[in-house]
Amino acid sequence: MKRRNFVSAMAATSALGIVPGVVMGQTRNAIYGSHKFNLKYAPHLGMFKNLAGQNPIDQLNFMADQGFTAFEDNGMKGRPIDLQEKMASTMAKRGISTGVFVAHKIYWQKPNLASGDEALREEFLKQIKESVEVAKRVNAKWMTVVPGHVDLRQNMGYQTAHVVESLKRASDILEPHGLVMVLEPLNFRNHPGLFLSESPQAYEICKAVDSPSCKILFDIYHQQIQEGNLIPNIEGCWDEIAYFQIGDNPGRNEPTTGEINYKNVFKTIHKKGFNGILGMEHGNSIKGATGEKRVIEAYVESDSFL
Repeated sequence: MKRRNFVSAMAATSALGIVPGVVMGQTRNAIYGSHKFNLKYAPHLGMFKNLAGQNPIDQLNFMADQGFTAFEDNGMKGRPIDLQEKMASTMAKRGISTGVFVAHKIYWQKPNLASGDEALREEFLKQIKESVEVAKRVNAKWMTVVPGHVDLRQNMGYQTAHVVESLKRASDILEPHGLVMVLEPLNFRNHPGLFLSESPQAYEICKAVDSPSCKILFDIYHQQIQEGNLIPNIEGCWDEIAYFQIGDNPGRNEPTTGEINYKNVFKTIHKKGFNGILGMEHGNSIKGATGEKRVIEAYVESDSFL
């Protein structure tokens, strides 16, 4: 839907006194007519709980009704197996691709992979092996990896070598299954002291690991805070980026609520031919059903410029 068509449709709806989502007194499943999105935006569970209800399967069906073709669940690994299977079945039926889940326990206050500690490395690799089974069960391709806290007792060069070695071993586990771990740099404000914080650093590590199973998760919210210069950094890292996550700044809410020009960022990603998933890893700026409708509207509007 082009922007002029979107605006005209909304104006006509308002003029007739029709609340979006309600036609002839009955609630429609599609709030904005099941928009055909140009990119694979992936909501999370809970993002539309007021409109769809608390049941995860109902939420997935609601997402599909709005035109979303992907879904992201950081906590998928910790969900009961029967629920994982039901969610996977629903997504397959509705044409929804599965986004990332967190592959391992993240040690926010430990050096973990940066330390070179062999016991911590083996624990990490054990969790990667477990995540292979989860990925198969839910038809996922990508899983998030965060190397953990910086080791203040070691030079960054040594730490980088330790991280690269751990990721090479993890890649050996993932490659035969066609799975990809995506490294997520996190910003200093929300996550002070982490080893991986910038996109060029992630790019350097991926080049050193040199595996199709080790790529970058470019979280636009984190990188706006950490380094800015979003579009040039996306272009610079492009051949190692496999996944994006979304959130505006300040507030970490839906696009159009902060300082990031998401219309131009999405335009860059779309023009470069990205066919992966963009996880909607953010909150809703307005509470309740009104805020949930606003999230859908923000994506319809931002996507209409592509």
